[in-house]
Amino acid sequence: MARKALVVKAQRPPKFKVRAYNRCKLCGRPRAYMRKFGVCRLCFRKLCYEGAIPGIRKASW
Repeated sequence: MARKALVVKAQRPPKFKVRAYNRCKLCGRPRAYMRKFGVCRLCFRKLCYEGAIPGIRKASW
């Protein structure tokens, strides 16, 4: 779980644009962020198994 202070800090507009960085909308994780979905890989995986993301399902071949 991400520290609450860092999550709040990331939500504020930075003084310079290049200082902005993406965090997961659900858990606040800064790494392994997927821009297309706005969540980290862990939350993405959980949402996929629940069927919350349309058009995505577990690969098997």
